[in-house]
Amino acid sequence: MARFPLPALPSRLIDVEVADTARRGAPTAVLVPAEGAEFEGVRHSGKAGEIREVAGGTLRWAIGVGEGEDKDWRAAGAAFARTVRQAVTDGPPLKTVQVELGADVTGGQVAALATGALLGGYRFKVTTDTGPALPVLRLLTRHERAVSAYTEQLERVRVLAEAATLARDLANTPSNIKNPAWLAETAERLAAAVPGLSATVRDEQWLAEQGFGGILAVGGGSASPPRLIELAYRPRGAARHLLLVGKGITFDTGGLSIKPADGMHLMRTDMSGGGAVIAAIRAIASLRLGVRVTALVPAAENHVSGSSYRPGDVVRHYGGTTTEVGNTDAEGRMVLADALVYGIRRFRPDAVVDVATLTGAMKVALGLRTGGLFATEDELARRLADAGGRVGEAWWRMPLLDEHADAVRGELADVRQTPTGPGGITAALFLREFVGDVPWAHLDIAGPARAEQAYADVVPGATGFAARTLVEFAASYA
Repeated sequence: MARFPLPALPSRLIDVEVADTARRGAPTAVLVPAEGAEFEGVRHSGKAGEIREVAGGTLRWAIGVGEGEDKDWRAAGAAFARTVRQAVTDGPPLKTVQVELGADVTGGQVAALATGALLGGYRFKVTTDTGPALPVLRLLTRHERAVSAYTEQLERVRVLAEAATLARDLANTPSNIKNPAWLAETAERLAAAVPGLSATVRDEQWLAEQGFGGILAVGGGSASPPRLIELAYRPRGAARHLLLVGKGITFDTGGLSIKPADGMHLMRTDMSGGGAVIAAIRAIASLRLGVRVTALVPAAENHVSGSSYRPGDVVRHYGGTTTEVGNTDAEGRMVLADALVYGIRRFRPDAVVDVATLTGAMKVALGLRTGGLFATEDELARRLADAGGRVGEAWWRMPLLDEHADAVRGELADVRQTPTGPGGITAALFLREFVGDVPWAHLDIAGPARAEQAYADVVPGATGFAARTLVEFAASYA
């Protein structure tokens, strides 16, 4: 099978640095707050993310930062990165572009502006075109002592942005390249480059010997056999242990319950949860956070063949629980069930979080920019929601309604894969059957994992949603 390195083109199209001196002759931008400003007779509203070209020597752009909240600065940085990318494409090469920060800018605003710039200029394209030379975004402060403080913040921003970028790269990679073995090999290569991070890959023979019936059932219809990816970060002295589990369906036809042709090409991103988990633990290890983390990604391709699993089958998961299959397109919960039981029994974590593009019902309930958050403990839910708030990823807590718990009970088996009732909630209730008493949260990212158009620091395609939340969540324990 063909291979290419990640990313196909440089997915981060701009770098960021902080300085207290301007680079002579470099085109410069100024920031415009919500009250607006006028340049050469042209009014700029100050709306966050509004970019206007101005005529004033090296002064070339005016960037709206709105009311000055972090989300406004992220939007401004992203919009400016896209503007610079277009300028580089249309005009002569630019080595450096500059932004005058102003006297009252805070470190948090600088971090948000840089985050937006690093993520808003993202692209992924498989091509022989190397693209134009990419500029450096130079953030100018007139306070010499602020340079070191801002630079230190910028290092953490880069790690978080790289987590989101890596998650996007993994999800955007086409599925004729990205089968379970490729995803596992890539995870191994990524782990090898980070001190303190290790990877173990389990193949289909090991999965069969250990009784991972859910992963084997889902992957049984494909010529590309499944894998279980295990990543471990074990810092000395860590008192808490977190388990992260990400759905790794590298392509999803729906199986025998086949999906409509419209939109099936997007199913290369059905491993966005697994990509977020891989990217998050890599960032956690890079930041050397003082918390122990294990990440599991059950990877499989849900395909159609004579060996596909069927509606009506009974599958025995790792640990012995049996599931009555109702729809082969509800494959994510099948692989997660195996990984959850395995991870909890083997590692005995203090808390568990799983991440998955799990249900279309969640897209209906919350739209395309908000993730669904289910949790068995209020404190766990609060940590995750707060972590998302700090990095600009929105979560809405959903109820685990016991009124629907009986719908999960099976007739031919212990549990039913596709219970009746509200789809997002009953899917979460199904997963709850496999976690026991450990504090557990389920993140359904079916909506925000993909985008059709640019907004804030998101570009069309895979968004990397949840990767930064997981890093901030782990940091709350460190």
